[in-house]
Amino acid sequence: MDFQDKHANLLFWLFQFVGWSMINAMVFVIPEISQEYKLYSFFTATIFSIIITAIYRLYLKKIIDFERFTNQHFIKILVAFILCTTVYYFVFMGSDFLYAKIWKRTPGEIAFYKEHFSYITSVINSAITILGWTVIYIAVKFIMNANKNRLDNLELSATLKDAQLNTLKGQVNPHFMFNSLNNIRGLMLEDVDKSSEMITKLSEMLQYALSKNTVDAIALSEEIEMVDNYIALSKIQMEDRLQYEKEISAGTETIMIPPMIIQLLVENAAKHGISNLKSGGIIRLKTIIVANELQIIVSNTGSLRIDENSTKLGIKNIKQRLRLLYGGKGEFSLNEVNEEVVATIKIPLT
Repeated sequence: MDFQDKHANLLFWLFQFVGWSMINAMVFVIPEISQEYKLYSFFTATIFSIIITAIYRLYLKKIIDFERFTNQHFIKILVAFILCTTVYYFVFMGSDFLYAKIWKRTPGEIAFYKEHFSYITSVINSAITILGWTVIYIAVKFIMNANKNRLDNLELSATLKDAQLNTLKGQVNPHFMFNSLNNIRGLMLEDVDKSSEMITKLSEMLQYALSKNTVDAIALSEEIEMVDNYIALSKIQMEDRLQYEKEISAGTETIMIPPMIIQLLVENAAKHGISNLKSGGIIRLKTIIVANELQIIVSNTGSLRIDENSTKLGIKNIKQRLRLLYGGKGEFSLNEVNEEVVATIKIPLT
C-alpha cells in the first residue's frame, strides 16, 4: 500500500467516524426519548453503521472497476445497495428489540415511536441512509480517480521527451547492430547473396527505428515486417536454436499500434530467453481481437528471470507508452506459464 492509498484509507475511517457520529448524535435533540436510550442508540447506531458500511465498501471495491465503469456496474451497485439496506434495517430493528427487552421503554418513547415510526418508514429511512452513503462514496471515488489520472497525465506529459529518447536507446540496441554486422561479415564468406539480403534487412530496421520513433502509432503489419527482419538477423547467429512462429488474425494487420512495441517484446524473448538455452527454443507471436480490444501475445521458451544488470528500459517504455496513449485502458503483463514466458499487450479498439 503506497502513501496515497494509506492517506485515502485514513481519511475514509476519519469521515466514517465523524460522519456517523454527527448523524446519530441527532437523537440527543429528541425530548421524548430517555437519556439512557439516547446513549444506547448513539453508540450502537454509530458502531453498527461504521461496521456495516465498511463491509459494504470492501464489497463495492471488489465488484467495481472505477477506471472502467460500465452500465453493468449499475446493476451490481443496485444489488449491493439492496443487500446492505436489508442488513442495515434488520440490525437496527434487532438493536431496538434488544433494548426493549432489557430496558423498558418509557411511555414517551412508546408514543413517539408509534407516531413517527413504522416498518415502512424504517425501511425507507434505512434505504435513504444507505443511498446517501453510496452516492457520497462513489462520487468521492470518481473524484479521486479523476485527480489521479490528471496527475498521471501531467507526469507522463512531463516525461514524454525522456520516454521517447529511452525508446530509441532501448529499441535500437547498439550491441544487436554490431553483432549483426559481425555475423553478416562472417556470412559473406559462405553466402554472398544471403549476406546482401541481411544487410538490406538491417538497414530497413535502422531506418524504421529512426523514422518511426517520433510517431505515436503505425499499422501492425509494418511492425510485423520489423519483427521478421529482427528474427532473420538473429537466426544468423543462433541458427536452428531459434524457432519462430506467428499467428496474425485477419483484421488485425491494419490496426494502429505504438511503433516498435512488438519488436521490443521479441527482442527481450530472444535476448533473455532463447539465447540462454543451450538447446534453444521457440518464439511465438500471436495477435487476436477479444472483447473489442487487440491482444498481442509474445511467448518464448524459458523461465521468467529478472536480470540484475538489466535496466528494464524496454518494459518500462512499453508501460509508459500504453498509459500515455490509452490511459487505464491499455494493459501489459509478463508471466511464466508452463515453462514459457508470456508477454501480453492489450490495446482498446474504441
